[in-house]
Amino acid sequence: MTIRPVRNETDYDEALAEIDSLMGVAPGTPESDRLEVLVTLVERYESEHWVIDAPDPISAISHVMEARGLRQRDLAELIGSQSHASEVLRRRRPLSLAMIRMLAKEWGLPADVLVRDYELATP
Repeated sequence: MTIRPVRNETDYDEALAEIDSLMGVAPGTPESDRLEVLVTLVERYESEHWVIDAPDPISAISHVMEARGLRQRDLAELIGSQSHASEVLRRRRPLSLAMIRMLAKEWGLPADVLVRDYELATP
């Protein structure tokens, strides 16, 4: 089994092509071992070269709302009022600690994302 490090985009593309060809192999075979090693190398390359920042809190809330089919009214019920929900989503009001705790508890949003700094809209 000759496997080499993934050092650049060419190596990365080649590793992805081989991973694609190995998908669906039987567990416990030399091919599945090769697949596992290649996936590990690709994951390491991606984590070093394609860093994806966590979203800002409002983008995270908006994404979760869209993905779960939630509306502004659902957010309002959670954080206390329709006006607060509107102001938060429009970036006119910062999230309070109580709001962050509620969103983390009830919607399962990561608190470390919700406490990140973000820009508010200017009046």
